[in-house]
Amino acid sequence: MKKKELFKVLVIGSGGREHAIAWSLAKDKRVSTVYVAPGNGGTFYEPKIENINLTNFDELSNFAFENNIRLTVVGPEGPLSEGLVDKFAEKQLPIFGPTREAAQLESSKEFAKLFMQRYKIPSAKFKSFSDPSLAHKYVKATADGPVVVKADGLAAGKGVVIARDSREAHSAIDMMLIDKKMGAAGNKIIIEEFLQGEELSFIVATDGKHILPLATSRDHKRLLENDRGPNTGGMGAYSPATDHSESALQQQIMSAIIEPTLAGLRAEKILYKGFLYAGLMITEKKVPYVLEFNCRLGDPETQPILFRLKSSLFALCEYALDQELDKYQIEWDSRCALGTVIATQGYPQSPINGQRIGNLPSNKPDMHIFHAGTIEKDDHLFVNGGRILCVTALSENISTARNQVMETINAIDIPGAQFRNDIGLSKK
Repeated sequence: MKKKELFKVLVIGSGGREHAIAWSLAKDKRVSTVYVAPGNGGTFYEPKIENINLTNFDELSNFAFENNIRLTVVGPEGPLSEGLVDKFAEKQLPIFGPTREAAQLESSKEFAKLFMQRYKIPSAKFKSFSDPSLAHKYVKATADGPVVVKADGLAAGKGVVIARDSREAHSAIDMMLIDKKMGAAGNKIIIEEFLQGEELSFIVATDGKHILPLATSRDHKRLLENDRGPNTGGMGAYSPATDHSESALQQQIMSAIIEPTLAGLRAEKILYKGFLYAGLMITEKKVPYVLEFNCRLGDPETQPILFRLKSSLFALCEYALDQELDKYQIEWDSRCALGTVIATQGYPQSPINGQRIGNLPSNKPDMHIFHAGTIEKDDHLFVNGGRILCVTALSENISTARNQVMETINAIDIPGAQFRNDIGLSKK
């Protein structure tokens, strides 16, 4: 009997999203090893997963070539915006993710807003500024209501300020354009109208021709309960975000947002292969508006989404690389999944690192702890980033999944850790 060929896979990144991607890829029996570059303390302990301390693009592409890597998946936005996919493509190495040009949908808010204007994709009205005096003048001339101030570039999910009044808007302008608290990402800003409704994360996979929607999810960006405090990379998420009967809304999102976006990219001779994430606001009238585009899987949405994925992520990526995504049969666990993030003391402004992590329970079929800011030293785990863990559970409903998660979190010992108690609390 002929022995089945086994494949090696490479995942780029070190966060909770990358831990979940690597874990999901490793579940396929055809995968022998998943390398994670550079990985974290959680991936260090996972079966079939091996961390490699590489971040340089040339070193990564050489590693992929020399080790006959069957598939590379890019997790975070940084390497995408810096052209890692382009580097691999030059060497004809199989990689799933958008090129630098395509990733501008995320790496430049202004590019994305102008693109949406061109193709009539619903989004908030906006103006862009690099001159602080003109930005202040614009705010003074508008009504004293809430507005949203965004850094144009990548800011790890923390470049958005929801200004409740003009005073907060002026402060955000100064923080980004004068004080340079966002670095180069804030050299230009977007000021846009404030939209109200329910947020929804809508993520698809695409091979450039075909589109495959993933399970819906909802992220919680603000640090504190009841959606208060500063924006973060995300403090928790659950899936599904909407009742399965709301297929009309999903069809509307596809026809009004996702399909025109990918058609617009094709019209501009930009081939998009990879995951596309639309952060949406669903208004009271059930009209979806784009808040932002991300050119990769969301974090922490990935953790509950992939925990529900029953079919093979490896197969999904293979079909997508061959532009045959229409042949892939996706299958979801009918149960709900919820993940709550544990962040370190001082996050997001001044995260404190180095604390030892104690009382970490073992993973179970219906509960998995995905690591982000952790590092392994001498067989112990320590805090090594802003968001530390995402405790994720599967259950018959969001409420019982949340109870499982909170019971687990309360047993974990991390001095000064922060987490929200209300992820999914309004969902039954």
